[in-house]
Amino acid sequence: MMIRLALFASLTGFFTTSMFAQPPEEPLNVPGVVEEHVMVPMRDGVKLSVYLYTPTGDGPWPGLLEQRYANGRAISTRRELAQLASKGYIVALQNFRGSQKSEGTWVGYRALGWGELQDGYDTVEWLAKHPQCTGKIGTFGSSQAGFAQNFLAVTQPPHLTCQYMIDTGLSLYHEGYRIGGATRPQRFIKMGEVCRVPEHNRALMDEWFAHPTFDAYWAAEDCSQHFDKMNVPCFTVGSWYDFMSVGSIDSYVGRQHHGGPNSRGQQQLYIGPWLHGRFNKQAKVNEMTYPDNASFDMLPHMVKWFDHHLKGVDNGVDRDPAVRYYVMGAVGEPGAPGNEWRSAKDWPIPATATPYYLHADGKLTTDKLTASHSETAWTSDPLHPAEIPATSGFPGAKDARPFETQPNVLTFTTEPLAAPVEWTGKVQAEIFLTSTAKDTDVIVRVSDVYPDGRSILIIDYVRRARYRDGYEKEVPLEPGKVAKVAFDVGSLSQIFAKGHRIRVTLASTGAPFYEPNPQTGKPLTIDFPADAVVATNAVRHDKEFSSKVIAPVVETAR
Repeated sequence: MMIRLALFASLTGFFTTSMFAQPPEEPLNVPGVVEEHVMVPMRDGVKLSVYLYTPTGDGPWPGLLEQRYANGRAISTRRELAQLASKGYIVALQNFRGSQKSEGTWVGYRALGWGELQDGYDTVEWLAKHPQCTGKIGTFGSSQAGFAQNFLAVTQPPHLTCQYMIDTGLSLYHEGYRIGGATRPQRFIKMGEVCRVPEHNRALMDEWFAHPTFDAYWAAEDCSQHFDKMNVPCFTVGSWYDFMSVGSIDSYVGRQHHGGPNSRGQQQLYIGPWLHGRFNKQAKVNEMTYPDNASFDMLPHMVKWFDHHLKGVDNGVDRDPAVRYYVMGAVGEPGAPGNEWRSAKDWPIPATATPYYLHADGKLTTDKLTASHSETAWTSDPLHPAEIPATSGFPGAKDARPFETQPNVLTFTTEPLAAPVEWTGKVQAEIFLTSTAKDTDVIVRVSDVYPDGRSILIIDYVRRARYRDGYEKEVPLEPGKVAKVAFDVGSLSQIFAKGHRIRVTLASTGAPFYEPNPQTGKPLTIDFPADAVVATNAVRHDKEFSSKVIAPVVETAR
């Protein structure tokens, strides 16, 4: 408490003694908004870089905060922030500790939360004391800035009033530095580019790999364990073509049902047919062009949300449905069902868990498997992996046949549908397999196959086999012994149209999107080991070991 009091006392005079102008790279050219750069001290004395966008005039105005590690100096980003400010807000863009111009050691998200350092808390309270601020603070942002908002909410700054998250996350072990237990060293080693001291990134990665299982180290970066401390209204945007939709959905559910008294019942969730991002929620999504109703003009809605919660404007935003979701359908087929918005009182909506079984002949049906023994084998070679050319963004809303037709990639497909079938909710996989290696990856994908043969990818996910019994321990595979690998593939809302087919794809490699598993069963390392092994994997599809996906089937009015 004494540290906080001393900090806030020092901030009282900060605006008059430490603020300085930073010449912008390009003219901002947003009338009525002033852009300034400040270095803001945290409770340990380290100063973080903040760019302020303040309306001209007397104020006072509510404050808006975005926290990110990425550079915010692109002219498009600066003008977006200035546009927000022009609506009557002081807008602050802060860079994480150790990133960009911010001082201190780069520790990723670890200084944002509920530990000894609470950079989010300190920044909210600093902004609330701005001479032109009303003291009410809202936060916004996507991806990294979504994670940051969940960390911030747990710390409960007194002046935090509401939030607006896009494509967010909760746990860095599950949804960030790893996916399904699969490590991503080549992706995150590049994070040194955002660091003030690039060597700090390698040191942080060394820490990650010293903690291969979900332990206390990782629990300190898992916001899902602290929903009861999240206590502000939040509007959460999710995107179906984004693996992080799990974070958006779980953030809404956790806050709505387990949050503090100002959180429960005051959350809203909005999910559309989009890719990961922020102001990219348009009808054109990779190779798919949805009807115009799929577009979401986010900035006006964001202002409406903040106007209500920070300015007290009775604009009805608080009376909107708790959940609104876009049911995707066939594109370019007039009269096909779907491609419409629906509302719900909560999430998930009622659905029937329906098994779709993988058959030896490559078929996918709801008929139970009857063979006494049946399996299909493939080779998993980490040195010559199948290719998914994406590096970060999920390659959904694209024709997946370039991946599906590669060697050692299996597909299981229904017959053309006699009637539309709707899946809305979470898809799960139960794969029974054997492997000659001590570890391997299981990748499962779901696609909508059009009559012309296009296989439009909707969701996919990976599970590293050593974590099949939970992330708290590593269990090697035993050669020849059947192992059950069960996991969530992802959430969707899709009506598969009449004449279309549903496809499930199974593989063990898909690089560089999924960085290959060395398959040795040894401790995972940042640098790929020289002793990686080739494995022969086999999926079982018989009466005893019935591999399947379990779909959330919803009865749709025909």
